[in-house]
Amino acid sequence: MRAILVGRYGPAEALELAEVPAPAAAAGEVVIRQSRVGVNFADVYMRRGLYHGQHTYGTGLPFVLGLEGVGEVVEAGDGVETLRPGDRVGYCLGKAAYAEQVAVAAAKCVKLPSWCDDDTAAALMLQGATSHYLTHSAYPLAAGEWCLIHAGAGGVGRLLIQIAKAKGAKVITTVGSPAKAAAVAELGADVVVLYREEDPVERVREATGGAGVDVVYDSVGRDTIAASLRCLRVRGTCILFGASSGPVESVVPMDLAEAGSVFFTRPHLAHYRRAAAEAQRRADDIFRLVEQGSVKPNIDSVFPLAEAVAAHRRLESRQSAGKILLQP
Repeated sequence: MRAILVGRYGPAEALELAEVPAPAAAAGEVVIRQSRVGVNFADVYMRRGLYHGQHTYGTGLPFVLGLEGVGEVVEAGDGVETLRPGDRVGYCLGKAAYAEQVAVAAAKCVKLPSWCDDDTAAALMLQGATSHYLTHSAYPLAAGEWCLIHAGAGGVGRLLIQIAKAKGAKVITTVGSPAKAAAVAELGADVVVLYREEDPVERVREATGGAGVDVVYDSVGRDTIAASLRCLRVRGTCILFGASSGPVESVVPMDLAEAGSVFFTRPHLAHYRRAAAEAQRRADDIFRLVEQGSVKPNIDSVFPLAEAVAAHRRLESRQSAGKILLQP
């Protein structure tokens, strides 16, 4: 089968289309013939080698890239009782997803509703699960609370805005262009900050009467973390869950005290999706919001599998607005 290999750490050009052996289902696994594969910043970090020493995402060279996809089960391994060939499923936090077929632990798979098309389902796997745990578990956002969402026009950002509004929260979000500002305003953002032209801290203090926000959802990292802490209310929470501008190397504990005795966390989705029932519950919640019309994921672009390099360039340009997918 065809797959995208990383044979060396480096730029997008390090991705290579190759013929590799098709997978077989080990005990507890299923093999999925994929219709869509998701492209994420985590893939970029793995391609660059930033995660190579991590237990959660680390993998040795060479490896097939990718964490998520949707498709049809074609084989079930020993001990798999909940899935069978022909089932339509999605998954995230797998490995070797940039391929025509993939072997995935059955516990990481969720069944897809019949009404949901492949593009929508693929856009909701990792990003939907991430948006759900951020707003329901890492910080259970409540009606009337203020949140700051960086990169609001991105795939996760768009979902966070919509979920926050569905929960009755008030949203401040940062974007990089007037076009993106218009897009997030349509999603219901209460305050939109053009971060290249405006100071997010000043805008947050103005919007909240000087109090600050209850929670910051920060996927940008190096360029935003200092401002994120300064945007919080006393005993507010900063959740760093990405690093599109580069990794945050350190946070000084006394800075947390000076910011208002605030809380800081850098979670992994894997720790909020530890069992099959939890994964399915989060997926079902997101699918329910989509079916009700409260949430609508945006598909930025769909690239053929062979054009994975172009897909990564698109993502790294920070010009995308929504989910980037590959079609095996």
